[in-house]
Amino acid sequence: MIPTGVETRMSLHIVHGYKEGIEILALTGRLVFGPGHLRLQEELDRIVKAGKNCVVLNLNKVSEIDDEGFNTLIFASAKLRKAGGGLVLVNLKPSHITELVASRPVLASELFKEMFKEEQDAIDSFFPGRRIQGYDILEYIRSAHQSGS
Repeated sequence: MIPTGVETRMSLHIVHGYKEGIEILALTGRLVFGPGHLRLQEELDRIVKAGKNCVVLNLNKVSEIDDEGFNTLIFASAKLRKAGGGLVLVNLKPSHITELVASRPVLASELFKEMFKEEQDAIDSFFPGRRIQGYDILEYIRSAHQSGS
């Protein structure tokens, strides 16, 4: 268990939200080996134990993700799918995408299936009858590269 109130350079802050029956976690900080990835694992375990299995992770304010952070996302995705739901990502930064593709191309392809630019599209992805705007990863990287991001 990570003590609350302990702030480190590696801290990860998690803000909970809930919309249309979907758990939304907005992350801020670094999702890296140590307290950050452990905190996220604990939160996701708590959610599954509470009987919730549909989770949106908003990564807009995540400054860094390392291999252990990506492993946490991949493991959580598999665990939530096994429970009958899923994990979807929103606002993954181009630098994170580049790092993931470079280090784990096969696993990256799994995460990219459940990635969106807009939070509402991520929520809608849990409802089969709803139209969602897919995430064109190649177009996103091209536009980020052209804009100098």
